[in-house]
Amino acid sequence: MRFIKGLSQDPIKMLARIYKQSKHHQVRQRAQCIKLSHDGYTIKDLIAIFNVSRLTITNWFDDWDMFMLAGLYDHKGRGRKPKLNDEQKKQVKKWAKSTQKI
Repeated sequence: MRFIKGLSQDPIKMLARIYKQSKHHQVRQRAQCIKLSHDGYTIKDLIAIFNVSRLTITNWFDDWDMFMLAGLYDHKGRGRKPKLNDEQKKQVKKWAKSTQKI
């Protein structure tokens, strides 16, 4: 069984604050998960609470172990890459503006 252990009061307070005040749902969820693990909840419990896979929970734990609080946030480069380059985007905007005048 894997748990987040050895947190001092400062990180615990910060996790509680992030859970209550972050504007990003994923960050709040991850902060609560880390706190619950520290409180003794098993990975199986966390899977049921957050309705995510075991791999997701272990990835959250790994990010916490490597980056601490910064690990709660998404890293740059996630998601689908844009299909249009800058020149193509300009052309689409130009076409959109020209059709609005009609």
